[in-house]
Amino acid sequence: MSVQKPKLASLKNEILIHGPSLAIGAVIAAVSILVSFVAFSAINNEPELVIEPAPKIQDVIQPSVISSTFTANGSPILGDSNAPITLVEFGDYQCHFCNVHFHNTEHDLLVNYIETGKVKMIFKDFTIIGPDSINAAHGAHCADDQGKFWQYHDILYNNWTGENNGWASSDNLLRFAQEIELDIDQWSDCMINAKYSQIITDSSKDARDLGITGTPAFFVIGPDNTITKISGAQPYENFEKIFNSELEKLS
Repeated sequence: MSVQKPKLASLKNEILIHGPSLAIGAVIAAVSILVSFVAFSAINNEPELVIEPAPKIQDVIQPSVISSTFTANGSPILGDSNAPITLVEFGDYQCHFCNVHFHNTEHDLLVNYIETGKVKMIFKDFTIIGPDSINAAHGAHCADDQGKFWQYHDILYNNWTGENNGWASSDNLLRFAQEIELDIDQWSDCMINAKYSQIITDSSKDARDLGITGTPAFFVIGPDNTITKISGAQPYENFEKIFNSELEKLS
């Protein structure tokens, strides 16, 4: 498993690791019913996208479509909301190649483009691997109620050990919430009530409407609304080339 890279203090709060001392039996029991309350969500067994040798450039899409399909039902914006370029990632927290991208590429994108105000990022769920994918997505959205979506997003990928092997179990999701010092009662209520089920379902529908068949999949929206699709865990250089090309349009 890749070594964790340091996170940016200006964008994400440091994740403080504590033991499970905050856990109480009643909370664990409550959160353990997550699988039952998300069982209604459709699971698609589509395979992950393979890594392709080069990104594909898509046709220009009208702003109204961008707003409804690319930016709705997603995470809070990471970076400057006024950044001229938008990077949208469709991912599944259990996905192997999503984890590869997180550890190998995302940090450099944050340092060179997001922290500098050139690019803003949105993460959208495409929960295609299993029930734990949906539960993990719920965990991140419920953390967002306390302003910690991206911290929870990071701790999920930093604890990834495979697909459908239990690392994203209800007990572990609770432990992650404790480690980033969430209000456990508030977070647990959100989870038990499946507060974000519709958003997670709608985000996956957005992915299918865009013709995505696996994860990760990225869309770069330029200042003139040109859309570039990047399929799979492409190397940093591919993102860099596209970002720089879009930034040249501002000159």
